[in-house]
Amino acid sequence: MRITVIGSGIVGAGAAYHLTLRGAEVTVVDGGRAGEATAAGAGIVCPWVDHEDDDAWYRLALEGARHYAVLPESVGHAGVGALLVAEDPAELEPVRALLAARYAEAPEMGEVREVGRPTELFPPLDPKLSALLVPGAARVDGRVVRDGLLRSAVRRGATVHEGAASLTGNGEVTVSGGARLEADAVIVAAGAWTGQVCGPLGVDLPVFPRRGQIVHATLEGADSSAWPIVLPRRGPYLLGFPGGRVVVGATVEEVGFDPRITVAGLNEVVAAGLAVAPGLAGATLTETRVGLRPVMATGRPLIARVSDRVVAVTGLGAYGLTAGPFAGLLAAGLALGEKPALDLAPFAV
Repeated sequence: MRITVIGSGIVGAGAAYHLTLRGAEVTVVDGGRAGEATAAGAGIVCPWVDHEDDDAWYRLALEGARHYAVLPESVGHAGVGALLVAEDPAELEPVRALLAARYAEAPEMGEVREVGRPTELFPPLDPKLSALLVPGAARVDGRVVRDGLLRSAVRRGATVHEGAASLTGNGEVTVSGGARLEADAVIVAAGAWTGQVCGPLGVDLPVFPRRGQIVHATLEGADSSAWPIVLPRRGPYLLGFPGGRVVVGATVEEVGFDPRITVAGLNEVVAAGLAVAPGLAGATLTETRVGLRPVMATGRPLIARVSDRVVAVTGLGAYGLTAGPFAGLLAAGLALGEKPALDLAPFAV
C-alpha cells in the first residue's frame, strides 16, 4: 500500500516506522510549524501515577510505555526511575495506594519504596521533602526518539517531503506548491493542527492547542545522567539529563495557536522549580522551549478512521512522549486494515 503520513512528530514518525516494517510505501509530509509539541516535550514515561478514573486512557499510556521495549535501542530511552515528592508525607498516600493497586498488572513499575533522603538521588531538591521512588519510570528525549524512528523508516524506503500538506474533500493530499501525492490511505498526525488538516473532509475534530513552556538549566560539573524524574504532587516536574542539564516545566496555557515564550510563563516555571529544588538557584539558564500540545475536548485522544481513506491520531496532550510511538503503531494498523492491538472504541470521533 501507498500511505502518506501528515506530520513528522513522534506519532507520525512512529506510524511511518511501523508502516515500513509491514512493507508499505510511505511518504511523510511535514510543514515545520512553530510550536510542534514533540521537540518541546520533557520526556516523562511514568504511566502508573495518572488516569485513575479513566481505564481506557491509562491502558493506552501503559501500553505506550511498554512499547519502548520493542523500538530501536538507540531511541533515546533511559530507565532512571521517578521520585514522587511532597512537603507533607500524607499527600503521597493516595498515589502510593494507586500504585499498589496497579502493581500486579504492571510489575515493570518496580517495587515502590520510601526514600529517606531524596537529595541523595536528586541533589538540588529541598531536603525537607518526603519522597517515594518508582524505579521503573524512564525519561526519553523526544527529538532523539522522533529522529531515530524517521531514520529507521527512511532506511526501509520511506521518503520525507517538506512542505505544508492539506487534504481535499475526498482525502487526496496536496502539498504546498500544488503537487498531489498519490496514496491509498492517509494518516493525519499533525498534532494540534489535525482538526484544521481534516476540515475539508467535513468532520469537526474538537482538538485544540495547550501551550507548555519549559526551561533547560545547566549545573556545571554535576553528573545528572542518572538523576530520577521528580514529580511533585503539586508544582512542576524536573528531569535530569547528561551534562548537568535539568529540565523544569511546564506551564499549562489555553492561548490558542500562540507558540511564544513569555516572561510570565518563564517566571512561573522558574519560581515553581526553585520552590521544589532550591539547589538550582545557581544553575545557568541554557534554553527555553515551547510546545502546543494537542488536546481533545472529549478528554481522550483520537485514534480513528475519519473517512474511507483517512485515519486521524491526535490529542495525547502531555503524554505524547509516553504513548506517541504506540499511537503511531495503532494508526498504522488502522490504515492497513489490521485488527488493532488495543480496543480503540474509546478513542473514536
